[in-house]
Amino acid sequence: MKIEKIVVGQLETNCYVVTDRKSAESLIIDPGDEPDMIIERVDKAGLKPQYILFTHAHYDHVCATKELHDLYGAQIIMHKNELSVYEDTQKMCMSWGFEKEDFPEPDTIVQEGDVISVGTLQFKVLHTPGHTPGGICLFGEKSLFSGDTLFRGSVGRTDLKGGDFSLLSDSLKKLISLPGDTRVLCGHAAETTIDLELKSNPFLR
Repeated sequence: MKIEKIVVGQLETNCYVVTDRKSAESLIIDPGDEPDMIIERVDKAGLKPQYILFTHAHYDHVCATKELHDLYGAQIIMHKNELSVYEDTQKMCMSWGFEKEDFPEPDTIVQEGDVISVGTLQFKVLHTPGHTPGGICLFGEKSLFSGDTLFRGSVGRTDLKGGDFSLLSDSLKKLISLPGDTRVLCGHAAETTIDLELKSNPFLR
């Protein structure tokens, strides 16, 4: 497995391109902005994007989707409970000058326990509401793509529409049950591990 982190947009969102080295098939997670930069990295490496996945549908995680979807034909994946958030993002971004067509409809709706295969790689969908109703994390290959659910030393905010601290607390309990050496690739800022967060993250105490 190869993982490339591309930091995009004003909020410095981590977009991840996850690739099966054998087949060059890849999964693009949270393409929030700067599609030209993402495309340049993908094409330079000769990758074959199969899927575009939203850990959640806030604007800083989805705004480069159309260009990638149009170019590669990659299927858009999100949780069923995130559709209303995606609609709200569409409306907000249209007020900024985007077009409705800039936000393609999802091709695949997932739920807890579904498995996404990329070449020989397999990732399990974990439904982790709290930051948003349909937030998800992906777990597989000893790695967790945590979106805005878990950060190094912090957790996702719950004061935005659809946020719920009680649900986030339950989601965090699910994540800390994973193996301690699990690599955690967050939606913003630096990566971490489950063990490190159990030792130092005040929200997990």
